[in-house]
Amino acid sequence: MTSITPPSVTSLHKILPDEPLLLMGAGPVPVPPRVAAANSMVINHLGSTMAKVLEQVKVMARYVFQTNCGHLMGVAGPGSAAMEMAITNLVWPGSNVLSITNGFFSARLGEMAERVGADVTEYQVPECEGVDPDEIKKVLQSGRFDVITLVQGETSHTVWNKELKDICTLAHEHGALVIVDAVCTLSTMPLEMDKWGVDAIITGGQKGLSSIPGVSLIAFSDKAWERIESRDCPMPHWCLDARLAVQFWNKKGYHYTAPVSGLLALHEALHLICEESLEGRILRHKRCSRALQNAIEAMGLGLYVPEPARLPSVIGINLPAGIIGKELLEHISAVHRVEIAGSFGPDIVRIGQMGEQCRSHHLFRTVHALGSSMQSLGARMDVPAGVAELERSLNQS
Repeated sequence: MTSITPPSVTSLHKILPDEPLLLMGAGPVPVPPRVAAANSMVINHLGSTMAKVLEQVKVMARYVFQTNCGHLMGVAGPGSAAMEMAITNLVWPGSNVLSITNGFFSARLGEMAERVGADVTEYQVPECEGVDPDEIKKVLQSGRFDVITLVQGETSHTVWNKELKDICTLAHEHGALVIVDAVCTLSTMPLEMDKWGVDAIITGGQKGLSSIPGVSLIAFSDKAWERIESRDCPMPHWCLDARLAVQFWNKKGYHYTAPVSGLLALHEALHLICEESLEGRILRHKRCSRALQNAIEAMGLGLYVPEPARLPSVIGINLPAGIIGKELLEHISAVHRVEIAGSFGPDIVRIGQMGEQCRSHHLFRTVHALGSSMQSLGARMDVPAGVAELERSLNQS
């Protein structure tokens, strides 16, 4: 055998920072110790222990989704893979899809539908606004649609589509199914799959659920499953074929080697939500997000989206004149060891309020780091006022 010189690379411990960054961006979020510990284990993906884990994951996920549906399963991939699973199972060549678009991720749903051959009509929601059901009613009256896609919370533009329940009601009145991206909203704010009539919900592990990236969840209503069963054209994705996935998730059979460690982590993340209770968790998110917003404004910064359409789980912050987003991100990370996010278009930075990010001690550290970094880069900030408002808001809530 010809001698091959191995590559010279840097070991991982020399690449990673000595002090981990506090992840306060738009995801992934900090992982609780129990979730991290579960992610370090590997078991047989077809064994009896795994079967017990899967049954509990489904029970807990139904609670978090607020559904009794029998068509709930995990996805070995990021939230975008779950998005694609929903699209490719419910949409095929000739399907008519209405894509309600608020930004980057809602547009991705429309693009996925186009890629599988659907006829896609995009409805562009005005900037910094949530979708207006009256406008969607007009669109639905002008044509026939099989599927409507939208996000509950558009993280790219930090917009909240509050009228999701009304959109679902309109969709069903016009014979359409509704696919909802709830990656940043599930367990951070109210979302009731059965009561609201959502037909497919997808979520990733790494945001609201505070689990690891790369393992996601999806749930289909009975109506959605009937459409999946009725399709007579080939399913283009073998791994994302829901009719094959049920072999593993519902029939103790084999589909592909499951992401065992990630499923164990997801189990613990869901278990923590159940221990806290969904109601308690949503109240915690509401309290912390409101306090953070108040503190940001008290320092002298403006929020990108007006309150009626503002997404609580990812806060968009306008940059003052003379402040460059990239420089701010680099400064806050290097000096304060806090990581916040840039944007996918608007001239803003974003702070996440999902899962483990919503802890008082994280908020104090982040508000101080943001204000101090702004000052260091030349902006006039009243950091003490921001910190004082944060404390007042948290104590008042």
